[in-house]
Amino acid sequence: MTETSPLLSVRGFSKTYKDFVAVRDLSLDLHPGDIMALVGHNGAGKTTTLRAVCGILTPSAGTIVINGHDLAADPIAAKSAMAYVPDDPRLFDALTVWEHLRFVASAYGLRGWEPAAERLLEDFELTPKRDRLTMELSRGMRQKVAVACAYLHDPRVILFDEPLTGLDPPGIRRLKDSITRRAGEGAAIVFSSHLLGVVEDLCTRVLIMSRGAARFSGTIAQARERFAGGSGHATLEDVYFSATGGDDPRDGERENPS
Repeated sequence: MTETSPLLSVRGFSKTYKDFVAVRDLSLDLHPGDIMALVGHNGAGKTTTLRAVCGILTPSAGTIVINGHDLAADPIAAKSAMAYVPDDPRLFDALTVWEHLRFVASAYGLRGWEPAAERLLEDFELTPKRDRLTMELSRGMRQKVAVACAYLHDPRVILFDEPLTGLDPPGIRRLKDSITRRAGEGAAIVFSSHLLGVVEDLCTRVLIMSRGAARFSGTIAQARERFAGGSGHATLEDVYFSATGGDDPRDGERENPS
């Protein structure tokens, strides 16, 4: 990779289930320092896209390259450079918070990981909970444990699917600060959320999806120029509704067809 190479490159990504098209012909590039808001109604294709980028789903078409590694051809190297925090993280109920961090360190072959883990506990106010079983924690605390585990191996690409669910205002502030800090250190971040007002001041780019297709991909300034006449007063919510034509979420295609 060169200095200007994207950390995440998606080309012509599509995902179909028989005759159902969940995502069609999606392409995007993310570079170091980018924070991209992935927005769209329920069923727009957001979660399908995130699950494909992290390797949970196999694309029906297209390529996904993470930190210079093709996800299909070199999945271990690609996945080693990324982290994914789903909307409802599945933790191990019988492990403590610290044991989760130890497990992640072992899985990634990390050495001398303990100081970084201690800092993550401190950052997310988990130090008093370090020896508690995660099954005893609140929804918000479990979310923080998942984020701490995701950060431990210092990934270059970080994917969040609705990570604010269950967090209180201080928790939201700490997560946003951590995302800004990670981006400042050179990571590329994708952040999916319905809370447009909360993420507007966080993201540098936006991908607006509707019915499985990208309606817009670019900077916030470019989105305002295209959908709000360049108005600096237009909110991300204004841009979204202009870009999607006020799509009714009930008209969207399901992301997980049965």
